[in-house]
Amino acid sequence: MSAATTTAPGPGGAASRLGWALADSWTMTRRELAHWARQPVAVLVNLVFPVMLLLMFTYLVGGGRGVPGDPTEYLVPGMLALTMAFGLEATMLAVTQDLGKGVIDRFRSMPMVPGAVLVGRSAADMLQSVVSLAVMTGVGYAVGWRWHNGAAALGAVGLLLLLRFAMLWVGIHLAMVAGRPEMVTAVQILVWPVGFLSNVFATPASMPGWLGAVVEWNPMSATATAVRDLFGNPGGATGSWAAEHAGLLAVLWPVAIIAVFFPLAVRKFARLGR
Repeated sequence: MSAATTTAPGPGGAASRLGWALADSWTMTRRELAHWARQPVAVLVNLVFPVMLLLMFTYLVGGGRGVPGDPTEYLVPGMLALTMAFGLEATMLAVTQDLGKGVIDRFRSMPMVPGAVLVGRSAADMLQSVVSLAVMTGVGYAVGWRWHNGAAALGAVGLLLLLRFAMLWVGIHLAMVAGRPEMVTAVQILVWPVGFLSNVFATPASMPGWLGAVVEWNPMSATATAVRDLFGNPGGATGSWAAEHAGLLAVLWPVAIIAVFFPLAVRKFARLGR
């Protein structure tokens, strides 16, 4: 790892402090982006894994069955939402590796804005999420998926990235709590049930009543349903309050998650080494 270039903040007003914060945050973002070139296999795995899931459920396992029309129009938006949640492990692994090697402690000892490390991590993560969404959208288009609402598709992308941003802060906080890369495996075990306990692959109407009700209130289900509506794809709506107000829940759930885990992550970062 090459040392990041930082400069001590000098005296000045709010504009000067903001300038230093942006400069330090960009330095940390460039550091994270440089890892892409040094670790292309890890980046490729993160991009290919959700593609493999999509192809597997499209051609082998089956997803979106029982929904009127092309099943891929139900499955692909759900897979886009699932991809945003499954990036949690990569975020945790990167943070725990830096913690284990003492990299974050070194950055904290430098004359730089304290939050720049977290901003750099989150900015690079969001950029990778945009790339992942682009790849998944291209593969979805190749297997027959189409969107039908034109500009409303931009709103769907916005909701997907909002969910990713929320999950990002969950990952950063849990990584600092865990402290070791080995603990990421334990979180992976928890992420899978949450991901599959949603309407990504099947409609809640096809499930037992109690399970369908639980599934509809899953934050991932809200995002998946909302983006299906915005893309103009069939949503398999059940007429429940959660299904009818999926767009609202697709905003409220991530905002609530951010409101909880962002301050927890910032506080945990400030207390590292104490």
